[in-house]
Amino acid sequence: MNIALILAGGTGERVGAGVPKQFVEVCGRPVIVHTLERFESCASVDRVVVACVPSWVGEMRSLAERFRLSKVSDVIEGGATYQDTVMRGIDFLSGTCADNDVVAIHFSSSPFVTEEIISDSIRVAAAYGNGISSDPVVLCLAEKDALDGDRSSLIGHDRDRVVGLNSPQSFRFGYLRDLYREGAERGVLDRIDPHTTTLMAALGRRLYFSKGSTANIKITTPEDLRLFEGWVLASATHD
Repeated sequence: MNIALILAGGTGERVGAGVPKQFVEVCGRPVIVHTLERFESCASVDRVVVACVPSWVGEMRSLAERFRLSKVSDVIEGGATYQDTVMRGIDFLSGTCADNDVVAIHFSSSPFVTEEIISDSIRVAAAYGNGISSDPVVLCLAEKDALDGDRSSLIGHDRDRVVGLNSPQSFRFGYLRDLYREGAERGVLDRIDPHTTTLMAALGRRLYFSKGSTANIKITTPEDLRLFEGWVLASATHD
């Protein structure tokens, strides 16, 4: 079985909409519904679990019913941080997931994702234990100089030697559970940037790349919301 774990535990204050950004309406649907519809229509996904802002759990369940998101089997409370929310998802799935089931973790505010990206992440994870959607880096890169207050740089990086890590990030369930168990036992979860890939790097785990797209952005700012609205309207016109 392939399960999507959709992370909707954040409040998205930078959008400034007065509600969590994943619940901001764009063309008649909240952002999270646009995202969930991508997983609903993806043949590789069997089940969807949403880890939600606690005070919005009831609203999320109502949205799943209203928009006929039949693959949304459960809406659970998310945690205070990314890592907390992922671990709550792992705990919840522990009773129903086999070690070889694949869990695709994705941000609720990343609605540009496509079926091809989702399916390839799941495919790579089934083969190698993890499948991280990855994008080419199109801009030149420089490393901030902390001694100068991050205002300048002395070090450039070859963009052909790096990739941008995106979502979905898929894992065999047993791999994901054991990864977080080891991270907690070694006390590294509170000392790293809060992402699963950062935890993997801290524990010396190899990341396997799956298909991605530079267009698969995560909505963070009001400008991103306007960009997504334009994309939805343009897609409707072409349809």
